[in-house]
Amino acid sequence: MTSWTADDCAEHWGVQVGTWNSYVSRGQAPAPLPAPGPAGRKVWDAGEVRSWDRPGAGRRRTSGDAEELLDRMREVGAELEALRARQKELLQAGRGAGCEISAMASALGISRQTAYAWLKG
Repeated sequence: MTSWTADDCAEHWGVQVGTWNSYVSRGQAPAPLPAPGPAGRKVWDAGEVRSWDRPGAGRRRTSGDAEELLDRMREVGAELEALRARQKELLQAGRGAGCEISAMASALGISRQTAYAWLKG
């Protein structure tokens, strides 16, 4: 059995340690293990924390299958970010070559306003 500190639990759920401690104090989080961890601090069963249904507006509402789908979405998001960076590089190169904004925006599939904003930034 793997045990987690409050810091580990908060990191897993993407919340501040104070938020995790609030869940614990209100009895909304899994109970800590009876024996303290190596540093004498409270620890929780990692499996229990992973499967816990976090309360509140920001809670995760995903199953294992949905988590896999979210991972794929994150990968696509990263790919899109890389493509956006490439678009910006090409836009700068086009500017250096004297291309018209309208033609570059059209070729890149972006608006002229976006092209202007990227060239300013």
